[in-house]
Amino acid sequence: MQELQYPFNSEYILKKAKSIKRALQAEKVSRIPKKIAVLGGSTTHDIIKVLELFLLDQGIAPSFYESEYARYWQDAMFDNQELKEFAPDLIYIHTSNRNITEYPTALSDEKAIEELLDRQYRHFEMMWEKLDADWHCPVIQNNFEFPFYRLLGNQDGVDHHGRVCFINGLNQKFYEYARTHDNFYINDIQYLSACYGLDAWADPFFWHMYKYSLCLPAIPTLAHNVAGIIKSVYGKNKKALALDLDNTLWGGVVGDDGVENLEIGQETSMGQVFTEFQEYIKAHKDLGIMLNVVSKNDEENAIAGLNHPDGILRPEDFIVIKANWEPKSRNLMEIAAELNILPESIVFVDDNPAEREIIRTQAPGAAVPELDRPEHYIQILDKSGFFEVTRLSEDDKKRNRMYKADQERKRQEESFGNYEDYLNSLQMVGTIRPFEPLYMARIAQLTNKSNQFNLTTRRFSQSEIECIAADAGYLTLYGKLEDKFGDNGVVTIVVGRIEEQILHMELWLMSCRVLKRDMEFAMMDEVVARCAEKGITKIRGYYYPTAKNAMVKNFYELQGFEKLSEDEEGNAVWELEIPQAYEKKNHVIKVRNV
Repeated sequence: MQELQYPFNSEYILKKAKSIKRALQAEKVSRIPKKIAVLGGSTTHDIIKVLELFLLDQGIAPSFYESEYARYWQDAMFDNQELKEFAPDLIYIHTSNRNITEYPTALSDEKAIEELLDRQYRHFEMMWEKLDADWHCPVIQNNFEFPFYRLLGNQDGVDHHGRVCFINGLNQKFYEYARTHDNFYINDIQYLSACYGLDAWADPFFWHMYKYSLCLPAIPTLAHNVAGIIKSVYGKNKKALALDLDNTLWGGVVGDDGVENLEIGQETSMGQVFTEFQEYIKAHKDLGIMLNVVSKNDEENAIAGLNHPDGILRPEDFIVIKANWEPKSRNLMEIAAELNILPESIVFVDDNPAEREIIRTQAPGAAVPELDRPEHYIQILDKSGFFEVTRLSEDDKKRNRMYKADQERKRQEESFGNYEDYLNSLQMVGTIRPFEPLYMARIAQLTNKSNQFNLTTRRFSQSEIECIAADAGYLTLYGKLEDKFGDNGVVTIVVGRIEEQILHMELWLMSCRVLKRDMEFAMMDEVVARCAEKGITKIRGYYYPTAKNAMVKNFYELQGFEKLSEDEEGNAVWELEIPQAYEKKNHVIKVRNV
């Protein structure tokens, strides 16, 4: 919904929250349900109200538990039947510097200040440890914003007695905990309040009148940021950029002005603006974001512009370059198809408002930020939170190389007349093993990203994956695939629940990048082998249809299963009675499972 895209009108969102919610709920879209507990050190009702809007817009249908005013610690530490029955999928702890119970004074010595810092930190650490033991779910914790006054003036951040210095010390301890604990995330209200303006954010009126730890107009800014973390945890980040060229990556029109007259580089102030923007875009490659071009241009001119001597981005930085005179909506859909992703995974960046509106109407789901002046391009993209990083996996860092290798595979496929000969030419090697700590983040990421090849479309957080991996009542497998063009990383996952002699397939998914390379058959062979080891005689598969996974409707039939039932909505149950002499289906992938 455009009203919820950055830069948004906070006053409008607060005033129209009910009608916005009705409009979102009326949309015919699939959303994943999540139970979110909000434990507040201040009033949180309006935060929850606005947070719900942003989550609905991100494809998450939340239900909430809200602690009583300032009872965040009690709810976490003591037995709470209501919270126990709620059983949260994620916990958000909304605290602020108003919840720091004691600060150093000018008379405190250094040892006393250090002990005080440890006491204040331990108050929170005990709570996090208790929440992890009880719920083992993702936890989002606010850090601390700066105080709204500085008793020591500019020395407040330098001298140990200063509140700014004390808050910085607490925040550093929070950050170290986050670095060393999976499923724990910091909501950076120190940065948010600085961007918003600390005097406005921390206006004491709202605390003393309503017990808000921030001013009412800033609540949408806070809620948008929290929603960004939650949607990233549950795999709702964008995956790719589709970038215009003229007046977007450089100043001017390459076809009219010529490469030599483009504004890029250090010679002019505007050239510096576009250089900085290109540097910002290129840095996304290291996060695994796929860069692509969608430009109305002759390809020759587009490539010449990207080879400008003062440019930062080069043609080889992009996975797909669509520089032609076709509608950009068509080009964007073709890019999605070539990358094996959905249009909703793409952010379209274009200075032309007419082109932006066309994409909104003809490529539904694609994110289309509202750009204004080039000086603000970075700010708009960055604060939109399209690519919020919660965990950066090794596969993320290698993603651009992986997709480049996919293009090489496609070119090789076109040179073969026989598909099996092509598969054999890839020299594929698969690694199939039970879930391991090294890959937990990637496994959780896959469960939340894969839509088209996902038979049950169940979603799991990393903490849930870790619990399943440690449970002897489950069979878990991940599959990696390598070939002569490179390593595809972890591309497929199986989770089966063991009940007597039956394995119930609760999750089977695969990245669309490796479709039709027989990895699904290699996984099936390994599932059967593991079942034989455990005395399991039947495998029961489930297919739950969505708008996106129709391609696997008959997957179990292809694997030799028989359909047991199917309801009016298409939910189907399949079963395979494992034969004594099981004939392997994979003949092209060399599998390593040790």
